[in-house]
Amino acid sequence: MPKNTTAFFCKECGFETSKWAGQCPGCHAWNTMEEAPVKVTPKGTSGVSKRTPSALISNGATSLQEVSLKENERFSTGMEEFDRVLGGGIVPGSLILVGGDPGIGKSTILLQVCRFLSESGRKVLYISGEESLQQIKMRAVRMGEFSGDIRMAAETDLSEIEELIAREKPEVVIIDSIQTMYREDIQSAPGSVAQIRESCSILMQVAKRDRISIFIVGHVTKEGTVAGPRVLEHMVDTVLYFEGDRSAMYRVIRAVKNRFGATNEVGVFEMTNAGLREVTNPSEYLLEGRPIGASGSAVTAVLEGTRPMLLEIQALVSRTPFGLPRRTAVGIDYNRVNLLIAVIEKRASLSLGEYDVYVNLTGGMRVTEPSMDLAIIIAIASGYYDRPVSEKVAALGEVGLTGEIRSVSNAGIRVKEAVKLGYEQCLIPAGNLRAVEESYRKYCLPVKTVSEAIGILFKR
Repeated sequence: MPKNTTAFFCKECGFETSKWAGQCPGCHAWNTMEEAPVKVTPKGTSGVSKRTPSALISNGATSLQEVSLKENERFSTGMEEFDRVLGGGIVPGSLILVGGDPGIGKSTILLQVCRFLSESGRKVLYISGEESLQQIKMRAVRMGEFSGDIRMAAETDLSEIEELIAREKPEVVIIDSIQTMYREDIQSAPGSVAQIRESCSILMQVAKRDRISIFIVGHVTKEGTVAGPRVLEHMVDTVLYFEGDRSAMYRVIRAVKNRFGATNEVGVFEMTNAGLREVTNPSEYLLEGRPIGASGSAVTAVLEGTRPMLLEIQALVSRTPFGLPRRTAVGIDYNRVNLLIAVIEKRASLSLGEYDVYVNLTGGMRVTEPSMDLAIIIAIASGYYDRPVSEKVAALGEVGLTGEIRSVSNAGIRVKEAVKLGYEQCLIPAGNLRAVEESYRKYCLPVKTVSEAIGILFKR
């Protein structure tokens, strides 16, 4: 029989060691090692039972040509934005982790998915470890009518959940949340490293063996990552994160990992009293309310996964009463903004040493793509000169330290999105002009340097 012993696990990366260490040897984080019990299998025995073989172990090697993919393997969630993030729909047998801040809408959107799936005739099992069935019913009443049959259970014992899944035979299972699940044979509290690792491993075996799609809800830490070891993210097939301020009306779901689709794909939703509503045109939604004739505003086109989106960048440049100017960036990398300010001062002869500079990406979005560099510089220059940029102008391009404007990927798709929303002129890197379709080149204004772009817009 296997005997129990203990080991130390890193809460951040899941690194395992037999001795405690102040600094994790794997990710070099401090004070992240926690002790947890593990099972040791004696020599000569297999860690996998012969009666219940692992779903990931085959009975021999198979030729790649012999592996067949069924047509229409995916099935829809009933929400186009959610399908987009998943890569086109739910893949049978996939394990999907959904993370986000408390109260941002994880349970709400999964309950909506359950409604659509049950109404389409699929068998759904919703298992809650945090709420009673009456609380879930109250949320369902607020969301509207549920005509399909959704099987529900309030359970945290993983052994009971395994038996329930085997008895109900559902196609989709919702686990809310993984931090509340536990195994009786593991002597540690629910939510600990050992419990999360074991629970996720068992759910993965169930998903692959029975081809059941399982959604796992995960709590997040103060840093915004899923609580528990990062190995949890490595074990699942797809990792989805909710983004956005809870006080705002919109929510963004981003795929940071997807074995069945593009990463960094986003879906935009609006929070209403009846649940989350899809926003099919996020560019128009995020630019709504943009001021006309105001200085310090510029529009850029970014690419989130395969989706082009137009965003507004605002910059406020005001004279500082102190000797040390202040720099602030919201939704944009702070160090990147400081770098671009230095480029402006050196290459475009704008003296910002006596001015505070505040840069904001409106809508609460967080984007790190370098294609926003030119728009950030234009917004700062507009605030410095106190002269507005035409509301029909968009800008995109990466800026180098010598002031050159470098090419960006998929420029043609970005220009198409801008033209579709009524923009008549797009400042793009000169190297990207050939990548734009002939019919859209008349809307493009190629520029090579920062000083050239500022001179064109502000007639210097």
